[in-house]
This record gives sequence, structure tokens and C-alpha cells, in this order.
Amino acid sequence: MEPITSLIEEDEDDESEMEAIALSTPPMILELPDSSTQEQQHSRNNSLSTKSQSLTQFVASIKLKSRAVTRALEKKLLRRCDCTGEGRSSRGSGARIYQVWPGNNVFFFHGRLIFGPDPKGLLLTMFSIVISSWVSAIYNIDDDSLPHSLVTRLFSLLLALIVLVNLFLASAFDPGIIPRSNQPPLPFNETDSSNITRTSTENRVVTVNGVELKLNYCRICKIYRPPRSCHCDICGNCVEKFDHHCPWIGQCVALRNYRRFLAFIFSALVFFVYVFAISCWRIHGRMVARQSGFMEMVKDCPETLALLAFSFAAIWFLGSLVGFHLYLIAVNQTAYENFRQSYKSSMNPYDRGILSNVKEALFAPISPSAVDFHTQVSQESV
Repeated sequence: MEPITSLIEEDEDDESEMEAIALSTPPMILELPDSSTQEQQHSRNNSLSTKSQSLTQFVASIKLKSRAVTRALEKKLLRRCDCTGEGRSSRGSGARIYQVWPGNNVFFFHGRLIFGPDPKGLLLTMFSIVISSWVSAIYNIDDDSLPHSLVTRLFSLLLALIVLVNLFLASAFDPGIIPRSNQPPLPFNETDSSNITRTSTENRVVTVNGVELKLNYCRICKIYRPPRSCHCDICGNCVEKFDHHCPWIGQCVALRNYRRFLAFIFSALVFFVYVFAISCWRIHGRMVARQSGFMEMVKDCPETLALLAFSFAAIWFLGSLVGFHLYLIAVNQTAYENFRQSYKSSMNPYDRGILSNVKEALFAPISPSAVDFHTQVSQESV
């Protein structure tokens, strides 16, 4: 019995000690905020929410006003350029063709300039060329790492100007729009060396260099399209010798602007090769002059490195495009015919050898526009 009693006494001693320790650390008491503090916090939250709402409303009102001003300026510009379709018809002197034309094109200066319906790609292309020229020629105006700095900068600006002019010529004029059914029928070019002859009009078949080609009927334009023509769903027109609709110029590439398109992509390729060479020379000159590494150059001139990367991508894209179109010229095909593989199972009646194909694509006379959008017509005739 004595050992058990001693164990009980030891347990009682431990409990007394534990109780003493527990009593020595009083429990924490949470202090609740009083009602006045809660009211102050609530009022602060209300004031912040009111300020945020007023700021949001202010920003929204600014956006609405800016949109209204932008629309007013756009309408004023369109009226001044007479491309809204309202100017001539509202004056009672008879509407012009461009004002009642059912296609999706945008006309400026009384129908003399013809653009595609979506200008985003054209504006992006112009912006990339202008920015590249500005960074390479003007942004680092005090940089003397280039030999003959003034000459190289002026040559860069000259190349950019040539590219912009070719871009304008390729995108601002009639690519070869075919008149609709209410216009005079489009005659085949008698001077064309393709030797196109008509057969029976009821069969809608033509013979090209001994090969019979069926004419397709366009339900939108209500015409039988000539050979190599196609209806562009973006522009809403049938286009003669349709190649493709280029999103980068916002216009169809076809019979009447194909050479201008080639001039644009070739001049753009030369421009970006020159910009790439200037960027490489500038980076190398700075690294040698400052005894710095590549990572230091990233911090020192990021704009030149960005231009180097962009020009490299542009060279790769434009070089592939130029090579593809040189191949199409050599075999006398359009990009649309190549995509559709129109002559995979039959002979291409337009292929007359490389020299003749190059002469036709680059040096043959171009027929005038089949539609004079500037002439006056009655509303009922379009």
C-alpha cells in the first residue's frame, strides 16, 4: 500500500504545480471595437466607394465624349473627301457610280482612290515601316557608331519612302473590278497573246490555247466571270485575274495592281535587309567601343535589339513571299490557282515558257479600269 500512496501524492504535487503555472499566465482578453469606431470605418468605406463610382462615371463620360468627337471628325473628313455617298446625290446633280456601288470598297476623292473595306492591316503595315525607319534613322540621331552616319540615315529614309509609295499604289487603286450585270459586258482582251476565243454563249465555255475552260456564274454580281477571275467575299466584287486578298494592304491583288504589289514586297524586303544590317553594325560598334557584353547591350539599347528581331522576322516573311511569287510568275499561275491546284490534272493553258511568262507578268500593257467610278449614273442603273 505504501508505493500506491506515494504515487498518488506525487500526482497531487504535479497537479498543484500545473495549476500554479496555469494561474500565472492569465487568458488573453479580446477587445471588441466600440460602436463609434465601426461607424467611422463604415463612413470611410462609403466615401471610398462613392469616390470610385464618381471616378468611374467620369471616365465613362470622357470615353463617350471622345467617341462622339471622333465620329464627328470622321464624318467631317469623309464629307470633305466626298466618300460618304451622300454629297452628289443630295445635290440633285446625279449620283456617281462609286456612291451607289454595291461592293464593300471605301472610296476617296470622288471615286478616284479605291481602298478595301478593312484598313487595319494597311495602317499596321504603314505603322511598322514608319516606326522601323524612325528607330533606325532618327531615334539614335547622336549615335556615331555607323560610318557615314548622315548618308546611311538619309538612305534609310529614302527606302522607307519608296516602300510607302509602293504600298499606296498597290492599295489605293482599282485592282481589276469587273462590272456587274447592269454594266456593259466585259470584252476579252483582243491583244492578249493567250489566244482566247469565244465559243457558244449558251454553253458559257471559252477556249484558251486549245484548252476549253468553263465560265463560272456569280450569283452576287450576276455575271459569267472571265477565266482566272474570282469573287472576293471581303470586297464584294468579282476581280479579273484574281491572285489573293492581301490583309497587309487591305486590298485585292489582281490584274491591275499585281506589279505594284510585287514592287511593294520587293522594296520592303530591301528596306528591312538594310535596317537589319544597320542594326547589326550599330550593336557591334557599341559593344566594341564600350567593351561591353550582350546583356549590357540589352539594357543599353533595347530599341535596336527589338528592331533587329523585327527586321529579321520581316526578312523571313517577305523573302518567302517574294520567292513564292517569283515561282508563280515563272509558271504563269495565280496564288488562287496554285492554292486550288487548278492545273494539277490538266495542262496550264497560260504557261508559254519562263521568258514569255515573265514578259506577260511584268511588261505586258495593262488594260484600263473596266469601271469608271467617277462617272455619273442614275440610281436605278446600278
